[in-house]
Amino acid sequence: MGEPEIMTLSEKQRKFTVMVGVLIRWADDRQYGLTFGHAWRDTETQRRLVEQKLSKTMQSKHCDRLAVDLNLFRDGIFLTKTEDYKLLGEYWKTLDPLNRWGGDWSFGDGNHFEYGG
Repeated sequence: MGEPEIMTLSEKQRKFTVMVGVLIRWADDRQYGLTFGHAWRDTETQRRLVEQKLSKTMQSKHCDRLAVDLNLFRDGIFLTKTEDYKLLGEYWKTLDPLNRWGGDWSFGDGNHFEYGG
């Protein structure tokens, strides 16, 4: 077996973007509506969110353009609970072994989808 392939940040971002598109299509096919929440964040925005205790880390994948928060709707109703996102989170993790869903975290961040590659 050879060495694992090293991906550049740009390659990771492109892969992530395609997977987000697949997730959006999958959700739409199941009558879920999605809008974008946070995607990219600059360092100052991330710092402010950490200070306000709205984020846990300065090492957010949002700062690398490898995470997105999605707003979920069903029958026109905005769904906000982590468990509302469970089907999407489980599907997200099937798209790549490095995908992570925030609903699996102890503090539950159900609308967060990231690529850990």
